[in-house]
Amino acid sequence: MACVTPVGFLYCAPFSEEKSKKFMRRPKGIKTKKSVAKRFKITGTGKVMRSSAGRRHLCQGKSPKRRRDLRGSTAVHSTDAYRITQNLPFSH
Repeated sequence: MACVTPVGFLYCAPFSEEKSKKFMRRPKGIKTKKSVAKRFKITGTGKVMRSSAGRRHLCQGKSPKRRRDLRGSTAVHSTDAYRITQNLPFSH
C-alpha cells in the first residue's frame, strides 16, 4: 500500500490503478434534500403540508386565540408544492 498524506488526513491507496478506481468509487443516484424533508410532509393524497409561521417564539405577546390558530399544519400553495416535491424524490 502506498500512503499519500495531503494536508489534514491520511489515505492509503493500492498500487495498481484498476484497484484504486474500484476503491474510490462513490455511490450514484438521486438524493433527498434533508433540509426540505425536515420542513415539509407529503400526505397520502399528495398534498404538501407545512407548519404555521409565527409559532416559534414571542408567543406571550400573541393572543391565545391567535396561538390556537397557529397550531397544526397547513397546505402549501400549489406554485410552491412542485419545487418541494422535486427535492423529495422518494415521497410521492
